[in-house]
Amino acid sequence: MTTAPRPAREPDPDGASGPDPDGASGPDPDGPSNPDDDRGDSTGAVPVLTDEPAPEAPVRRFWAVRRIPAAVLAALVLGGAGLLLYDVAAVRADRSAMAWRRELADGLATRPLDDTAVVLGAAVAVALGLWLLVLAVTPGLREILPMRREHADVRAGLDREAAALALRDRAMEVSGVQSVRVRVGRSKVAAKAVSHFRALDEVRGDVETVLAAGIDELALARPPALSVRVARPSGKG
Repeated sequence: MTTAPRPAREPDPDGASGPDPDGASGPDPDGPSNPDDDRGDSTGAVPVLTDEPAPEAPVRRFWAVRRIPAAVLAALVLGGAGLLLYDVAAVRADRSAMAWRRELADGLATRPLDDTAVVLGAAVAVALGLWLLVLAVTPGLREILPMRREHADVRAGLDREAAALALRDRAMEVSGVQSVRVRVGRSKVAAKAVSHFRALDEVRGDVETVLAAGIDELALARPPALSVRVARPSGKG
């Protein structure tokens, strides 16, 4: 049995080609694209991740803002300067000076330097000046302990009371400890435990080990020294 050959498909006069009757088709738009066409922007920098540790950044204490002392000092200086300027302007306008300025001028002119009021006023002024100098050159925020800096752009601090509470909870887990008090300072951690059983030397050793590990886990920039005391509970009289 023979079949007639299929007639050739006439081209579309508009130049558009329809679907192939044999089922053949062009490239699938949903199929995988050419890898050469998906290169993206080759000008952007590609970040490279490494396992090298970040350089250790210097750790400094936190500085207090000290808004209250600054506001009080600014208010006193502004008030005194404004009052003095008003009195000087009034005198220049042919008015009498204020009574407090006349009395102050007369007192400074007539009182000797060893007068009690003069010495007391000078002592107050010196104490106030020293206090302002101390506030200016010291960081303050003694309750915040700086922590180690893993990244140069991140600073962290730990409150001393929170650190003492965390170490106290660790010490209470030691067998034989009935109660414990922990004080965390800037350079020293003092713990005083009360043990109602076990040997005191054994309890002291366990408490020292636990607290040393706890201090290391706090990740403080300057780990404080550790002092542990263990005693028996006082008898009731």
